[in-house]
Amino acid sequence: MTSELTPQEAARVALRAGLPLGDGRHEGVALTANYIHSVISTLRELDFGETPPASSYRAGQGNADATV
Repeated sequence: MTSELTPQEAARVALRAGLPLGDGRHEGVALTANYIHSVISTLRELDFGETPPASSYRAGQGNADATV
């Protein structure tokens, strides 16, 4: 498991990407990045089994008879 992004690391990475952050934004960006990372980590753990990728879905095809 990777460690969480610190505000200082967030500032450094943003600057390296050409997106300098104001002094008051480092902590918020780090918190947001860590949250996004935790969500993506959770999604990666899901077992989709035989579910086809979204690129194989064709809108308008298939059975449109849905009962609620």
